[in-house]
Amino acid sequence: MNTTLATHHKFTAHLERLIREKDRGALAALRRGLGKPPGTVREMDRYVLPYLPQDAGLRPTVREARENAYYLVGALFAYWHQGKADVIENAPANLGDSLRWLVDRESSETSNREDAEKRVEKRLVALLNCHRDDLPDHLRHTIGLLKSNEIPVNWMQLLWDIQNWQRESRDVQRNWARKFWRVYDRGTGHDETQSQNKKNTEEE
Repeated sequence: MNTTLATHHKFTAHLERLIREKDRGALAALRRGLGKPPGTVREMDRYVLPYLPQDAGLRPTVREARENAYYLVGALFAYWHQGKADVIENAPANLGDSLRWLVDRESSETSNREDAEKRVEKRLVALLNCHRDDLPDHLRHTIGLLKSNEIPVNWMQLLWDIQNWQRESRDVQRNWARKFWRVYDRGTGHDETQSQNKKNTEEE
């Protein structure tokens, strides 16, 4: 695990510890960041700043974007877990995968997969097309939808993806789209892209 992924893991492990220790005060402080510009809610500082990577050599704009990602994930994590007592293990690969799980959940309840797929796809497309400045608002609505349907989120991957949202290659958006439209081996139910996704994450 490289330094960046180790730092991401440290932060998400810290957030999960707040759930296990039932630190409602900390989680409430983190939720105050919802709907606010990342990094502007001072009550969040003690739960975010100690876990930021050492990045003294980065340009101020890059450092700010990284900090904003940590603040945003902290707020979204606390929001998703509001009213939940446990940390969910074995989360989907990325947010596109979470939305695919949502389609699976809704289609199993309504027996109309096409309608569920179209409805969730519309939200995904709006998310993938948004600028980084609009990402917090889109993510808040998407996480709220996943929360209400008990669909877990890969927080460590989301933290990475937010920081790399504006890459010219659009790798994050491509990976979310791939996982949403992933191809199954219909004979075994095996997700054929899962192993490749894990390999790509490790390489990054």
